[in-house]
Amino acid sequence: MASSSSSVLLLLIVLVTIPAALSHTILQIPPNRHASEDRKLRADDNLFCDSWRFSVETNDAGTWDSIPSRCVGFIQDYMTGSRYASDSAAVANFSLAFGQAVKLGGDGKDAWVFDIDETLLSNLPYYEAHGFGSVTFDEEAFDGWVDLAEAPAIPASLNLYKGLQRLGFKIFLLTGRSEFQRNATVKNLLYSGYSDWERLLLRGPSDKGTLATEYKSKKRAELITEGYRLHGSSGDQWSDLSGFAVARRSFKLPNPMYYIA
Repeated sequence: MASSSSSVLLLLIVLVTIPAALSHTILQIPPNRHASEDRKLRADDNLFCDSWRFSVETNDAGTWDSIPSRCVGFIQDYMTGSRYASDSAAVANFSLAFGQAVKLGGDGKDAWVFDIDETLLSNLPYYEAHGFGSVTFDEEAFDGWVDLAEAPAIPASLNLYKGLQRLGFKIFLLTGRSEFQRNATVKNLLYSGYSDWERLLLRGPSDKGTLATEYKSKKRAELITEGYRLHGSSGDQWSDLSGFAVARRSFKLPNPMYYIA
């Protein structure tokens, strides 16, 4: 009888203990509901960030200071993956097709204007270390990067550059970099495969504080006054391409990391 009572008591202890143990274990496993919600949030972020990037490239976003915090991973994937390279190549191919259709005058006055940063040279190594545009721009740190003269060429842009030279265009480089950075800029361009440009135009003391749109428009106007025909212009910012004295065709390269007015 005592043995039977002990068996019953043991069974009751086991039955009470098992649910408690199971309950404890279940609490350590994230429910599938949470995993599903996480996937939905990631999908929502990707959709939002892709639409945000589109709005930036089409200039619908207007002035902006930094990429949305929820888009850092998206921009990193875009810039370091195949999409940025593919988009840049598409722009370069359309640019070269236009250049091939231009009837040159044969007088050495047919010109193409290139911006430098994120147009000919990629500063991605710098921005990889600075949040892909999600942190406040540090001018001193960027100037230090420029002094290294190690920015690689954007492959599609290098192909376009050389293709336009073979066609007979005079190449002008119009950059927002300052005159004190001339030596480092020339060194970097040559290091990255660019050569034989007609002129490298940088900001002088009188250009300090001038918005990029106005500064670049004035420089293009000076070229036109010299008799050059500006058939094409390539840049990663709308301020590289808009304003006055614009080229016949302007080609915008992708850049969702920063905005210059």
